Amino acid sequence: MSTTHTISAELRDRAGKGAARAVRRAGRVPAVIYGDKKDAVLISLEPRELRKQLITGHFLSTVYTVEVAGGKSERVLPREVQFHPVTDIPEHVDLMRVSKSTRAHVHVPCAFFNEEASPGIKRGGVLNVVRHEIEVVCGIDEIPEEIQIDLTGLDIGDSVHIGAVNLPKGVKPAIERDFTIATIVAPKLKSDAEEAAIAAGAAEAAEAAETESPED
Repeated sequence: MSTTHTISAELRDRAGKGAARAVRRAGRVPAVIYGDKKDAVLISLEPRELRKQLITGHFLSTVYTVEVAGGKSERVLPREVQFHPVTDIPEHVDLMRVSKSTRAHVHVPCAFFNEEASPGIKRGGVLNVVRHEIEVVCGIDEIPEEIQIDLTGLDIGDSVHIGAVNLPKGVKPAIERDFTIATIVAPKLKSDAEEAAIAAGAAEAAEAAETESPED
């Protein structure tokens, strides 16, 4: 289940694009805390601390306690991060207030295990991942860090569907149909063009070796 992490913030007093640009020029990332029928709180985040959380890959499915300098702490779930289209630097973060009664839609990454127990993979088959993450609905304190997908017994041509996955208690998929998560596919055979290119390369290498060999 999810673990609450802490991230520090500073209050900011003005909204709008001009104010947000001023925050960025000052070396911080503008953000907003909203929801729970309360007024929005404008804050800014320290870029390095934010990037450290983003690279975990779990930022949008992690509950945070935002410790606001000069204000009270807020328990939040990140909802959106806006990035610069060229530099990919985070430019704005939306944070939703949560409580113990909050239920949320979150995308949770898949983790595949027991590949060595898959006959298909043993025979050279390839794991074809259809969904790298699954959208689930659950209580805010029930968010799993990952959805574990067991590959035991899967042969070439077999598929893993959400109905076969043991989700944690209180966690339900957001999509009702029994969708496919991954399949075991046959290894890709080289095309005639690829085989010809390999043969041509081998012939060139052999010819080059003969040319470089010293005469008797």
